Amino acid sequence: MAYVMEKRLSKHPERFGKGEIVGVAAPESANNAAAAGAFIPLLSLGIPMNATVALLFAALVIHGVRPGPLLIQNNAEIFWGIIASMYIGNVLLLVLNLPLIGLWVRVLRIPYRIVFPMILLFCLIGAYAVNLSLLDLELMLGFGVLGYVMRKLDYPAAPLILGVVLGGAMERALRQSLMMSQGDLGILVSRPISATMLILTVLLLFLPLFRKANAWRIKAIEENG
Repeated sequence: MAYVMEKRLSKHPERFGKGEIVGVAAPESANNAAAAGAFIPLLSLGIPMNATVALLFAALVIHGVRPGPLLIQNNAEIFWGIIASMYIGNVLLLVLNLPLIGLWVRVLRIPYRIVFPMILLFCLIGAYAVNLSLLDLELMLGFGVLGYVMRKLDYPAAPLILGVVLGGAMERALRQSLMMSQGDLGILVSRPISATMLILTVLLLFLPLFRKANAWRIKAIEENG
């Protein structure tokens, strides 16, 4: 949206798509603004809006802090700490980016075949150093493979993170429902709201597969045609 708006307002729209720096600056500025704005529903309602904020949500829950309407009342120091970190982070970005922009450009030129093993090495060291456990390494590698498969199949990561965080509460609610119905699973679809949510969940679960299959079908038709 920022790119389209900037192109409409620009005096030279014909330059867009050919390396116009304004076409890069506008979406990046909007992206930074959206990153900070995603904290509003997280801190006020306890609803993460993207995968990055969902990771923060999971970290807070693991440490016994529940984001939501009572966050300021129960954990005011954490709330204001997050707000303060945003101001400090922006100042540090200015200090690091403006004088060192040339260095960061050179870092981006490092081939991926060199960067990837270094990233993997640091991840392995970090995962093992926490508890000195091989199980942590296996979990990290397993979730890495799962994340790779999800990216290839266009599955978003945020729902998975929310599922891990909210899984316990969902299981308790399921047990309560089955106790009320004496073990009858029909209670999950007998109410219009729950039935609608289940149908939407199934559709959203298989939607990436449908898109991928459709893309493969179109590609096969184009190749054969």
